[in-house]
Amino acid sequence: MHRSTTPPVVAVACLAALLAGGCATTNGGAPGTDPGPPAAATPSTSFNGTDLAWVQLMIPMNERTLPLLELAVARGTDPDLRRLAGEIHAAHLAELTRLRHLRTLAGLDGTNPHEGHDMPGMVTAVQLDALRAATGTEFDRLFHDRLREHVDQSARVSRGEQESGADAATVALAGEMTQVRTTYLTRLDQLTAL
Repeated sequence: MHRSTTPPVVAVACLAALLAGGCATTNGGAPGTDPGPPAAATPSTSFNGTDLAWVQLMIPMNERTLPLLELAVARGTDPDLRRLAGEIHAAHLAELTRLRHLRTLAGLDGTNPHEGHDMPGMVTAVQLDALRAATGTEFDRLFHDRLREHVDQSARVSRGEQESGADAATVALAGEMTQVRTTYLTRLDQLTAL
């Protein structure tokens, strides 16, 4: 499998382009599931545009991956893939707690600016339907491919946040997420039977 070598500066440009309207509107986008807390009364001034964009992108990216991971835990035939899906599911839930906290600190409300958009790395309704229809090794292969796309793209935009973000806690979380996603990519690449 091929590994992305997108430099952080390109990832930042991709993040900026995505958030400036470079996403494709589709009818298959899953609705946002988190109305989130109300905006903080006194938002922190330590967040720059990259921080805000990254937080607003990573929340729906993680949310829309949870059903994919749940399907794999329930229906995957490869035990290593099922185990990895379970680990990533738990990690994504923990990340979402931290991301939502950052969103509140930044003074953002729970509005999802990516509602109805299928952006790179986001699991789509069409992809979920295809996975639900698949069985056996075909299911494992489709899951593997969708998960790899998500992990690779979220690592790219997290590297962009590390490079250009300003808020220390947000940059630190992006660093942790980049590191863990690098590990996930290695583990996915080791599942050569898929």
